[in-house]
Amino acid sequence: MARLILLNKPYGVLTQFTDRENGRQTLADYVNLPGVYAAGRLDRDSEGLLLLTDNGPLNAQIAHPKYKKTKTYWVQVDGDPDDAALAALRNGVMLKDGMTLPARVRRIDEPAGLWERDPPVRFRKSIPTSWLELTISEGRNRQVRRMTAAVGFPTLRLVRYAIGDWTLDGLVPGQWREIEVAAPRAAPLSGPTAAPRSDDAAKGPRRAKKPSFANRCGGQAAAHGSVYDDAKPSRKVHRTRSARSSDSPSDITGQDSAARSSRGARPFNRRRPVKD
Repeated sequence: MARLILLNKPYGVLTQFTDRENGRQTLADYVNLPGVYAAGRLDRDSEGLLLLTDNGPLNAQIAHPKYKKTKTYWVQVDGDPDDAALAALRNGVMLKDGMTLPARVRRIDEPAGLWERDPPVRFRKSIPTSWLELTISEGRNRQVRRMTAAVGFPTLRLVRYAIGDWTLDGLVPGQWREIEVAAPRAAPLSGPTAAPRSDDAAKGPRRAKKPSFANRCGGQAAAHGSVYDDAKPSRKVHRTRSARSSDSPSDITGQDSAARSSRGARPFNRRRPVKD
């Protein structure tokens, strides 16, 4: 079993336990139970049901959008919404962060036994106000207010009446009660658990070694009929092959001398013929 706290959050209270910088009212002014945290949020200028728990899986099941936990609000709007506005709310409204999911909405009278808000909602004789009951399954930031404003009827007062099957019946502003509910199981890890492997298996299959340079050159030499004393041919071998393929010794000397000069080496000195 898990512990669940149902709180009727008053207007102007932050959905957190500390506000050291500004000193505004927080949940610590009403709930004195250690180890509990709010499951979801309720804006400072909104009132009504807020759930708190010390159970992580239950907190996630209430607050995470993937569970689509329904939330029902009593909404006082500026003006008298027509059928077209209600139809738009039921079909989904385009907001800056995308289209909303279809909502359930109906006109209602002012809820019986609803407490006076402090400070009170502004009142204008020329423009009437109306009450709607709106149920959504999303949790976007200030979503209800943005939805009613998008269809032309700004929200004046917002009271959350229910979250799922839990309601604020019997709770006055600032009052809470504790109940026990079945604790959901923790979400399983994604994917099957991999079996432990030995060190050799963990390293994976060994890659085949590339043939050495000597083997590769040896294979090429055998294919072309060339003779190499070593796998890596020396410059002397190249010069010898060039000399054999040249037409005259002078060409060999000139080429060799030019190659040395380009490398910054000392010019090749031709040996003088010996006189008899």
